[in-house]
Amino acid sequence: MKQYSIGFDYGTNSVRALLVDCADGREVATSVFNYPSGEQGVILDPKDPNLARQHPGDYFAGATATIREVLAEAAKTESGFSVDQIVGIGVDTTGSSPLPLRADGLPLGMDPAYCENPHAQCWLWKDHTSYAEAAEITEKAQGYPYLSKIGGTYSSEWFWSKILRCARVAPDVFEAAHSWCELQDLIPAWLTGNINPRTMSRGVCAAGHKGMYSAQWGGLPSEEFLETLDPRLAALRGRLYDHAETADQPAGRLSAERAASLGLPESVVVSVGAMDAHLGAVGSSVKPGTLVKIMGTSTCDIMVGDSSTPDIPGVCGIVDGSVIPGMLGIEAGQSAVGDLFNWCASKLAPGSSHEELTREALKLKPGESGLLALDWNNGNRTILVDPRLTGLLVGQTLYTTAAEIYRTLIEATAYGALTIIRRIEEYGVKIDEIVCCGGIAEKSALAMQIYADVCNRPIKISRSAQTCALGSAIMASVAGGAHGSVLEAIHAMAGVKEIVYTPNPSAVSVYARLFALYGDLHDSFGKVNRQPDLHGLMKELLDIRDEALSA
Repeated sequence: MKQYSIGFDYGTNSVRALLVDCADGREVATSVFNYPSGEQGVILDPKDPNLARQHPGDYFAGATATIREVLAEAAKTESGFSVDQIVGIGVDTTGSSPLPLRADGLPLGMDPAYCENPHAQCWLWKDHTSYAEAAEITEKAQGYPYLSKIGGTYSSEWFWSKILRCARVAPDVFEAAHSWCELQDLIPAWLTGNINPRTMSRGVCAAGHKGMYSAQWGGLPSEEFLETLDPRLAALRGRLYDHAETADQPAGRLSAERAASLGLPESVVVSVGAMDAHLGAVGSSVKPGTLVKIMGTSTCDIMVGDSSTPDIPGVCGIVDGSVIPGMLGIEAGQSAVGDLFNWCASKLAPGSSHEELTREALKLKPGESGLLALDWNNGNRTILVDPRLTGLLVGQTLYTTAAEIYRTLIEATAYGALTIIRRIEEYGVKIDEIVCCGGIAEKSALAMQIYADVCNRPIKISRSAQTCALGSAIMASVAGGAHGSVLEAIHAMAGVKEIVYTPNPSAVSVYARLFALYGDLHDSFGKVNRQPDLHGLMKELLDIRDEALSA
């Protein structure tokens, strides 16, 4: 009998459900639900650009709508399909995206008394309001082991800084919340009916990378340490969790209520949740030596390593089992990539499409624009871990065009990617190949060629255009018994396309010179232990431009 699994991918603006054949990963049906609340699904504050929240009711509505749609599509297009053939549902979400819960497990943002309060909603990953709290956590964690596996610096994108911020700016919300959970854990809890904050399954992915959880020190940070931040956090610890699991493990089976509303049998297993990028790497055939870049509004870089992998300063985490059970998951990334390109298209070239800007940018040679940019328009995630850094464009003249800036911003994100690669390799982790996935990898040959030239490595593209959802479905196939291990399921269900972007030697040499200048800007504005002399940088950009134009 055929076996199928469903993968949920909860993104920044929408949720996707994907039904796949467990035998080979063939994608049978898909459905997308755009979150209706806020601006493109995100609750914003015009007075505070750092705020980004989401209404939790949108998550449940999206799950119901998308599953019903994929089941209806499969019934029409898949010969012999039956819902009884579905063995599991997997879940990935953005992260860290924590939200407050009542004692009965209801998200506080769905309580009538708090439904209009932005602090009671889900604190989306891109909410940077807690930058001061993150810096405080970094300072007070010195002498404790909690930062050793997450790059040495705590981030405003993460669990504890957001909760501490809530306690300080919205004490009424904090007091009304019995507990907190990550979005990745809320959805499996809702599907299985186990919404008790103390007993719901918690995934090691967000716990380890964002919550300073490690079995080495007994789980979450100690009450003693949390007391140094705020006694209320110390009291909260006992209402959170003691154990976290890998995403191939069952969180339970569909509850009777959820099975009836979704049109599925109660026999369907729901796997433990994880973050989108980590399961995107699974859907992109991650293995030792492979760097997977999940490229969307931001970029996450994911690798796996063995027990010899050292701590790497500036990365977002090295966590046992966060990607593949039995291996260490390594996470890094950039806070603005697709968002940065969209900003350029909408603000600097209103009325122009990405396709139009790309056509013009393709006419330019490397270095021809005379421009150089920093890619920190939404802060720096890796390797500086500083949300208060901003973008920079150097070299513009009265003749600079929007297309030149567009290409320069793509190049800047590629320089940021190479900075991450250099840091990881500096600590002995070998990178044999790069696999990219996501909308940018699918749609922009220009970006992929620039990345190949800047990084001087071949760039492969994941076979699936929906790698995060596929990764969730792969985990569900293991939890549901269709495959015996995650590696076995990856071999059967994932792969890469035939197309490979190979470095152009002439472009590589130009980009090497530009990357050196990028490094000077990076270190000058990033407050690292190096003070490069920026005198002459603008003129060197002009020299590179003139050489490109005369070639």
